[in-house]
Amino acid sequence: MDRPPKPHMGFRPKSSIPTPILVPKEEAPKPPEAHKILFAKNTKKSGVSVMMSRWKPIDDLALMIGIEQTNDLRTVHSATKFSCNFTLQEVQQRWCALMYAPSQSRLAREAIGNLHPETVESVHKKAIFSEGEEALLATFKCTESPELEQFQELLDKNGCTFWRSRTAKDLQDYWLLMKKYFLLPDQVIPLDGPDPHPPSFSDIEEDICDVDLDQPLDEALEKELELQNRRNKRSVRLLENEMSRLSVLVDSSLGPNAATQELDSDTLACLCGQQVRYMMQHQEITFGRDANEFSVDVDLSLEGHAAKISRHQGTIKLQSNGDFFISNEGKRPIFVGGKPVLQGHRTRLAHNNLVEICGLRLNFLVNSNAVNAIRLAASFHTEQPLK
Repeated sequence: MDRPPKPHMGFRPKSSIPTPILVPKEEAPKPPEAHKILFAKNTKKSGVSVMMSRWKPIDDLALMIGIEQTNDLRTVHSATKFSCNFTLQEVQQRWCALMYAPSQSRLAREAIGNLHPETVESVHKKAIFSEGEEALLATFKCTESPELEQFQELLDKNGCTFWRSRTAKDLQDYWLLMKKYFLLPDQVIPLDGPDPHPPSFSDIEEDICDVDLDQPLDEALEKELELQNRRNKRSVRLLENEMSRLSVLVDSSLGPNAATQELDSDTLACLCGQQVRYMMQHQEITFGRDANEFSVDVDLSLEGHAAKISRHQGTIKLQSNGDFFISNEGKRPIFVGGKPVLQGHRTRLAHNNLVEICGLRLNFLVNSNAVNAIRLAASFHTEQPLK
């Protein structure tokens, strides 16, 4: 009869590690070649390369410690809290990879070696108690009240049995848990009457979280939800683009003066967005994004996401002849009627022009009555010295 495959020695610590149980106890062990073929097939079917990226160094360290303590993958899967919701099959495949894949074993060993000592210590603190440790703790009867010194004495006498990071306080806390849940050999579970140790709210919450972690991940459902989310986002973008086009069509069908009927005599023009309308009541205004020590006349962050917009993106100026000009002083281009205006350049703004700045769309509306009044006043001042 062939011997089982020899595990990779990269993860074996100084103390000897028991041979891990890679299959349930009731199943017969497979010969070496069959085991390698089965591992290769599982790797191709389940996409282990994608799954391996989910495993963190702390997960590998917790898996190694759990196997060394219990020698049972099912116990490790149910009692260890990993960073992700791994299934029993994923835990078994990861352990096979660490044992029989030298390249992955080497990479995982190097990643564990780069962990911070405090992180390693926290993982060691959460190590599962082995059957030998529980047997030693069970020597204290439930009718006794052992002190911390007694647990320290037990730890000193059996240092080779207890995990190297155990303290007397850890032993005392675990013994109290065993007593609370009637796990000591001299305890009898009461069949009738109220529970003398009812669970607290934190215990119930932890049980609920453990149940949620045990639920397997439905990959088909997750893919369908992700696909539906992409469809919804695409529909929203199409509706936003359609709304901007429809608003231009409505304004053009109602006439050139329909959109400016609500503007008062002090307003020269208006930048109309989907959320905010900016009134231009001076012949020159600045627009951009407000900061702690910097402010502009038109704060585009009120309209939407403006993280890519410069604090001083540009200016809009009304000349004496009644023409509006927009100049770009920021790093990002400004699109006026679909044509880009680069940094340091300017272009003329006409009525009902669409202005696009880093994804924000604003419709520029001109109050012709107020502009004509300024044009007449300017012509009057230029003609007065000639009289």
